[in-house]
Amino acid sequence: MTVRIDNQTCFFITQNGEEIRICSDVTIITDAEQSMSAVDLDGRRIYITEAEADALTVAGAVDGRRHLKATDSDSVI
Repeated sequence: MTVRIDNQTCFFITQNGEEIRICSDVTIITDAEQSMSAVDLDGRRIYITEAEADALTVAGAVDGRRHLKATDSDSVI
């Protein structure tokens, strides 16, 4: 897991150590090219699971995700 949440504070595990943010200062986005949720921390994009994104929103993060539409005819969506 790349995210740990404690008392409305989120801790992101990165290659350079741990980034700490107040959850309400974090915005979750959708990276359409990767088809994943992510957060931007000082210009670095950290990819997170949907479970982590949901947990962050419960802790107060801004949910800026958007739903992506499947364009292939063989899609299960």
